[in-house]
Amino acid sequence: MRIQIVSIGDELLIGQTVNTNAAWMGEHLTLDGWVVGGVEVVSDAPSAICDALDRGLASNDAVLLTGGLGPTKDDLTKHVLAEYFGTELVMHEEIAAGIQAWFESRNVTFLEVNRLQAMLPASCTVLPNPLGTAS
Repeated sequence: MRIQIVSIGDELLIGQTVNTNAAWMGEHLTLDGWVVGGVEVVSDAPSAICDALDRGLASNDAVLLTGGLGPTKDDLTKHVLAEYFGTELVMHEEIAAGIQAWFESRNVTFLEVNRLQAMLPASCTVLPNPLGTAS
């Protein structure tokens, strides 16, 4: 099975952040038997995300997206995906509780804005993230 990795974020394009997620994903997908058809880095712009999905789905069996899942205004990935796949965002309370616990375990103030990370497309399958707050 072929898979395309799409990394989302202006910070990747301008060199502010190194795209370590794609390297890690490529390695682990290959170990799991996937053929990585390519890696694409796109901006946070909704049209760029949709275009990358179109390209990836046209020539691969699956597309794996990373990035743009935080609570800030520029983190639009889940909003774009909900619209792209014709669904809505819903609050996943168990994910919100996990995010709050993650903050509290590190003695970091949990802000209500952080709950936004638990708003996910209704039709998605949530993959738990033991390393951070993005699901």
